[in-house]
Amino acid sequence: MPARKPSAQKPSAQTPSAQTPEEAARSVPGPSADPDAKRRPASVAEIKALSHPLRVRILRLCGDRELTNKQLADRLGEDAGTVYYHVRQLVGAGFLEPAPVRSGESGALEKPYRSTGRSWWLSMALDEQDDGRVAAPVEAFQQELAEAGPSSIATFARFSLHLSAEDVAELDRRIVAVIDSYVETDHERSHLPAHGGLFVLHRSAE
Repeated sequence: MPARKPSAQKPSAQTPSAQTPEEAARSVPGPSADPDAKRRPASVAEIKALSHPLRVRILRLCGDRELTNKQLADRLGEDAGTVYYHVRQLVGAGFLEPAPVRSGESGALEKPYRSTGRSWWLSMALDEQDDGRVAAPVEAFQQELAEAGPSSIATFARFSLHLSAEDVAELDRRIVAVIDSYVETDHERSHLPAHGGLFVLHRSAE
């Protein structure tokens, strides 16, 4: 779920003849000219449901495959009762749903959960959240990366840029548009290894 500061007012469009080459390059749309057009604002309940790193991790795991509460608890190294509480929060917010009952390895019936895929298609304003809620996805990603280890890293880009509020909004739009194009077609690559990532842009400390 992309989260961002409220968009700054965009400058009015110029005619092609009035643009410099640099300005023309900046105006080229990505895979989607307006990623937010595909999204709706997250409700208070939805924001709250995604405010804990454990819930973010549960959602990610159930996006890869259907998992029972016990499987989630074992995978995360958490108490089953704690995991069940967080699972119920995600179900209540519409982010998880019960999958069909199945037979487990022992032959007993299992009740797995799966992601509804809804969380990615919500927008969330950063100024509506406290620091803990903003940090939850970052903490979840740090835990996932630590668990997977350095050898799991496929690629990264470390950078420092001087940006106006408009530049930040445009960079965010382009990157989210590219990710959207992959999310929309991910079912076509479900046989390939799963990769996780997080795009974060922050103001440098003075």
